[in-house]
Order: sequence, then structure tokens, then C-alpha cells
Amino acid sequence: MASQKPVQSFKNIFDHDQSRVVKALAKGLKSLIKPPEWAGFVKTGIHKERPPENPDWWFLRAGSVLRKVYLLGPIGVSKLRRFYGGRKNRGVKPEHFFKGSGKIVRTILQQFESLGFVEQTVKAGHKGRVVTKKGEAFIQECLKRLKNN
Repeated sequence: MASQKPVQSFKNIFDHDQSRVVKALAKGLKSLIKPPEWAGFVKTGIHKERPPENPDWWFLRAGSVLRKVYLLGPIGVSKLRRFYGGRKNRGVKPEHFFKGSGKIVRTILQQFESLGFVEQTVKAGHKGRVVTKKGEAFIQECLKRLKNN
């Protein structure tokens, strides 16, 4: 009797490798948003010493932000800044955690609002942004493409 491999069924965003999900979202967002002209020169936080070297870093960050809003919404800019922060090398002094850039996160969220992927809301006393039906449809479309690859 030959053993058969079980067919893997992907039902939601948790069934995939999350780095592949972010890359799939970034690939889908490339045709929808464009980075601001200052994106090539800016650091992603006070804890960084240099700007990102990857030319597609804006789309990767946007895909990551969309995933975080989908999973944790309603969520605001301040909480998202914590996800993209890190430890700053302060020379002889001890390292400390610093938040990531708020301008980058805020601009990406504004781009998503203009596309209709996220909206501001208050839910159970928490104010922030949540993914809309259009945004969920986009995420599911990207997950389907990821499943086919």
C-alpha cells in the first residue's frame, strides 16, 4: 500500500510562512502604491545608522504593516512603531530600545486608506485602523497566488 502525502489546504493567513506572506503582499502592492520621493534617503528609525539597502523595502514594510493591521486591528501608529523599533548602539552607554519611524508607518497607512484597504474605527474602546472588506479580499487574493506557487 503506497502512502499518500496529505493534501495541504490553506484556509487563512496563519497557515502560511509569514515571511512568504509579507513578500506576496509586497509583490501585490507594487502595482498599487508608490513610495514617496524621500523613501530612498530616510532611515527606518532612530536606532538605525543607514537607510535600507533593499530597493523594494517600502513594499516589504507596507506588506508587513498590512499583515499587522489585519491580525491586530484596531491598531494605531504608535503601537506599529514598536514592532519596527530596535536597540540603539549608544557607544559606551548601555543600549536602549527606540521606536521605529512614525512617518513611514503613517504614510503607508494613509496610502492604504486611499486604496480603501484600511479604515479608522473605534472598537471596544480601542481606537485605530482595521482592514476593510476590500483589504481582506486583496490579502486573500495574494494568499491564493502564494498557494499556487
